Amino acid sequence: MDGLIVKGVGGFYYVIDEGGRTHTLRAQGKLRRQRITPLVGDRVSFEAGEGEAHGWLNAVRERKNSLIRPPVANIDRLVITLAAVKPSPDLLLADRLLMLCRLSGIEPVLAINKRDQDGRAAEELAAEYAGAGAHIAMVSAEDGGGVDELRALLRGTVHAFGGQSGVGKSTLINALYGLTLSTGDLSDKTERGKHTTRHTELIAVEGGGMVLDTPGFSLLELDLAPPLTLKDLYPEFAPYEGLCRFSPCAHVEEPDCAVCRAAREGLIARARYERYAELYETMNERWRERYD
Repeated sequence: MDGLIVKGVGGFYYVIDEGGRTHTLRAQGKLRRQRITPLVGDRVSFEAGEGEAHGWLNAVRERKNSLIRPPVANIDRLVITLAAVKPSPDLLLADRLLMLCRLSGIEPVLAINKRDQDGRAAEELAAEYAGAGAHIAMVSAEDGGGVDELRALLRGTVHAFGGQSGVGKSTLINALYGLTLSTGDLSDKTERGKHTTRHTELIAVEGGGMVLDTPGFSLLELDLAPPLTLKDLYPEFAPYEGLCRFSPCAHVEEPDCAVCRAAREGLIARARYERYAELYETMNERWRERYD
């Protein structure tokens, strides 16, 4: 039989078959020997159990993508969630998540939550990411503003929510789909959200598609890669490729760099460009030290 893993807890995998029935399975030992770890979102083949006995997961189909945090496969869209107000937006994390989407073939959606509390701040964030190649939705999980538009963007897709804790991911999912996922408050002292998601689970939603609530996280380290490849993950830079004095150009303050000039002139969001330069230097240092 074929099915989809929707949850994994304590060595058991919960799989929905093509008829909508849920099966409890354990992975066969051959998968461990093949160093294959089944993930939520995997398409699999399995043998159903009889009566109260669990069945066996036999094989994992080829994945189109997979993530480590959270451990999930075959995501269509990632909703990168920021807050217009508290907690202060972690834009480096947002930039890394956008890069991860481009590397993984995932379509990014940028959801700017809490627009009801500071509409101007929400608009400024949207303007900064206007050229980043993401769908942008300014929303309020509290008053429902923009929620219908975001729901339409996600309809029929397998999608996950990512971003720092406290930005309202679970609250937004509840507003989108009428669910009752646990939500957490911000710590008054640290302005950091409390983790509320305990396991990874795909949930079928009305209108088609499935949503996965991901743990909030405050750190995402990109895989080691040649530093020059980072520029290709920024759609804003594409119109200026080939116009620099040097080729290849890293777009980090080289003389007569068209991208640097565009950032100075405001044609590319200056703050986003500066974060790119920071990420480039970090990757460059890691690349130089890769054999140490």
